[in-house]
Amino acid sequence: MDPSTLELLKELDPAALQKKFLQAIVQIQNVKRGSIWIRQQDHYTCIEAEGAESDQIKGVKLKTNQSSIVGWVIENGEMTIAETSSDSRHRKEVEKDFAVKSSLILCFPLLLKENKVYGAVQIIDTTPEKNRLNLDKEYLENIQNLVDICSIALGNAIVYSREKKRSEKLESALTRIRHENRMIGNSEALRESLELVKSYAPTDFHVLITGESGTGKELVAEQIHRMSIRKDKPFMVQNCSAIPETLLESELFGYKKGAFSGANRDKKGLFEAADGGTVFLDEIGDMPVNIQAGILRVLQKNEIKPLGETEVRYVDVRIISATNKDIKQMIAENTFRQDLFYRLSVLPVHLPPLRERKADIPLLVKHFIRREAANNALEEKRVSPLAMRFITAHSWPGNIRELENLIKYLMVTVDRDTIEPEDVPEQIRTRKPGGAQNGGDANAGGSAGVDFTAYTWQEMEKIYTETLLENNSWNITRAAEDADVNRSTFVSRMRRLGLRKISKN
Repeated sequence: MDPSTLELLKELDPAALQKKFLQAIVQIQNVKRGSIWIRQQDHYTCIEAEGAESDQIKGVKLKTNQSSIVGWVIENGEMTIAETSSDSRHRKEVEKDFAVKSSLILCFPLLLKENKVYGAVQIIDTTPEKNRLNLDKEYLENIQNLVDICSIALGNAIVYSREKKRSEKLESALTRIRHENRMIGNSEALRESLELVKSYAPTDFHVLITGESGTGKELVAEQIHRMSIRKDKPFMVQNCSAIPETLLESELFGYKKGAFSGANRDKKGLFEAADGGTVFLDEIGDMPVNIQAGILRVLQKNEIKPLGETEVRYVDVRIISATNKDIKQMIAENTFRQDLFYRLSVLPVHLPPLRERKADIPLLVKHFIRREAANNALEEKRVSPLAMRFITAHSWPGNIRELENLIKYLMVTVDRDTIEPEDVPEQIRTRKPGGAQNGGDANAGGSAGVDFTAYTWQEMEKIYTETLLENNSWNITRAAEDADVNRSTFVSRMRRLGLRKISKN
């Protein structure tokens, strides 16, 4: 095989290969124009063109139900020679605006290894004498061999490219799942909070998020930032309870070289680093009173004063704060400044604990299973209806964070494709304080450790129906089979309960 041909076949990028292939064929036949076509549904599309006015032919589509030279070659799988002035297959309208038109066309089919035709290559003579193309039988056979070799290479490159794009798309989807940070749920309690978040985000007012530990306050802060006009600027996070008071002050406001022992360089504080963006202060209720004065200065005058600095600096930040404490009680106890509270809580939002949004638990379980499977290259698992009942009935004092940790545990410890009740830790399967302990028949009216008295009949039915749907990826037929009812009955139940699949986009 010619070295130049071998070099050509090494190309895996379809766009580069088809261009090099067409240029080589056109050069070998000593003509000025050529094109490559492939079949796409009900059209033949020109994917590459060479020569004068090639930009006007590339991308042209010919309908498969209309006569054309490339169509004839693709459908018959044979080479053809056509004089454009007399051949009825030639689509003259394609060249109607061309300064130089075709006079003689040599067209070869493009074949895959299994001799399946997927396209055609045209080599076009534009001279009035029609004498540029070498149509000798032996020469045409050599050209045909080259076309066959290159067409297989091109077909392979196209398949490779499609698989690569599919793989990249899958990897992109997995990356999104791995890094997906959003509030999951469709309960009324959560929807009300998220509606507030949605209305707050476009404004530039400060937001105070309240709620128990583990309810997703940082996720909400991120969501507000992503939907705000500051979304392209920094989003900086500081947990006010995570570091000592002296370090917290320098972390927030920065310091000047020599301000204290060990300060051997100037350091920007969090507010200055976030200039133009958003600062999220988590556990604001644990902030010492003396630092609260500095925060108030930022809110009132947009100014900070780094440790050891004699002059103030100005910053432009939006502050989102969060706490799991009763700030009003702290104000009464003189441990939190009242003026700071009113500045921080221009736009308040409260996140309900997981025990108040039990209908969201199956959705969260499905989400965490999906994410952990993607993160750790594991197969996704189903949760049996009874296991889901135990999980749903638990009071979840640690809220979403506790549920997330449970799913991580179950994904590692359960080696089957379905999580069963015995896989759920005993403390989850045990009734909350005040109820009877686990024991007896699992289906005997609450003796399985599930506190059914915590729900109305309709709430329990909705949780059960939604759990079946989530466990079956919203395949209604399979969910109906698990419920031991026919599909129409199950669909009727869904309508009555107001259940429908929520888009994740």
